[in-house]
Amino acid sequence: MTEPRNPSMSSVPQTAPAHTDSSSSVVEMDPVEYTLRKRLPRKLPKRRNDVYVNMKTDFRAQLARCQKLLEGGGHREICVHGLGLAINRAINIALQLQASSQGALQLAANTSTVELVDDLEPEDPDEAGEPMTRTRNNSAIHIKVFYPDTQLAQ
Repeated sequence: MTEPRNPSMSSVPQTAPAHTDSSSSVVEMDPVEYTLRKRLPRKLPKRRNDVYVNMKTDFRAQLARCQKLLEGGGHREICVHGLGLAINRAINIALQLQASSQGALQLAANTSTVELVDDLEPEDPDEAGEPMTRTRNNSAIHIKVFYPDTQLAQ
C-alpha cells in the first residue's frame, strides 16, 4: 500500500546497519541501490470507540468523528490513538473535545513505543543484493476521553 520513496530523499544514511532476516551482521549499503518501503504498523484491536488519528485525514473530520462517537454514538468514552507525527494531532483532538464539553470530559493519556519494520528492496534485482529489513522504534500516544461517573463523586 505504501509507495516507494525517492532514494535521494530517504532517511537511510550512507552506511546504515541493515539486518537480514537470517543473520544480524552489519552490511554496508548504498541508499541509491535500495528503495525504502515502510510497512504499516501492526494492527491493534479495533473497537467501535477507538479512533486512530493520522496526518492525511482532515483535522476537522477527525474531530467531528470523535464528537459523533461521544454525543450520538452512545459511548461514554473513546480512545484516541496517535503514532509518530500524529501524536500532536491526537493531543489537539483530545483537548478540543474537552474544551467543547465545558470541562465535562476528562482525559487520561498513556504513551508507548511501537516497533516498526521497513523493507529495503534493491532497485535492480539482478545487480544488487537481496532484500533486507530493518526495525525502528516510534512513539505512540493513547488518550482515553471519557465522562466521569458523577455518582461516585457524591
